[in-house]
Amino acid sequence: MIKATDLGKIVRTSEGPLSILKGINLEIKKSESVAILGVSGSGKTTLLSLLAGLDTPTQGEIRLGNYVITSLDEEARAGVRAELVGFVFQSFQLLSSLTAIENVMLPAELKNDPEAESKARDLLERVGLEHRTSHYPSQLSGGEQQRVAIARAFASSVKILFADEPTGNLDTETGSRVIDLIFKLNADFGTTLVLVTHDQQLAAGCHRSIHIAAGELILPPQQAPMAGR
Repeated sequence: MIKATDLGKIVRTSEGPLSILKGINLEIKKSESVAILGVSGSGKTTLLSLLAGLDTPTQGEIRLGNYVITSLDEEARAGVRAELVGFVFQSFQLLSSLTAIENVMLPAELKNDPEAESKARDLLERVGLEHRTSHYPSQLSGGEQQRVAIARAFASSVKILFADEPTGNLDTETGSRVIDLIFKLNADFGTTLVLVTHDQQLAAGCHRSIHIAAGELILPPQQAPMAGR
């Protein structure tokens, strides 16, 4: 489902070139769940952005499904993201002018899905927010906003879900509920899950973990899978 070959990312700074990632070789199978772990500045969020097609590498190739996204322009990559990819961000990234159900409906509406509203209502019920459909983000707690964001990520039946520190802004108890929810929906929908996290509980629920240090993998991607949920 996801394959990166000899992936590298260099950015230009006032002090010269800075290597963020180097020589990344990685393969993630369909329906697999993988945690990307590393200290701040290790390159894990950059790797997630590259795999999702939100950024472009300096070198190497990335394949999502049947697409080699590194050979596509931004418009074509956006089309692939719309077809295959969902996102859950640490900062939720809900649209403040839309209600909970409108936020969840948005991805499916952009695909002209006639069942956008019914799917959104079902997903909000799955995440325990059927009583909050008409509330705006400012009227929701952090945990509720993240649950809306998770429902939105699944709203257009994506094949791959990328999550960047999805529990980072939540307290321990709320974060634990969100973790359970992500894995439950991931199992129900059979998606491929790739997440960046510092949360060992979240990482432990994945089939395997990938560790990055100074822009390089320090454990091979073909390590034996952990017991997933």
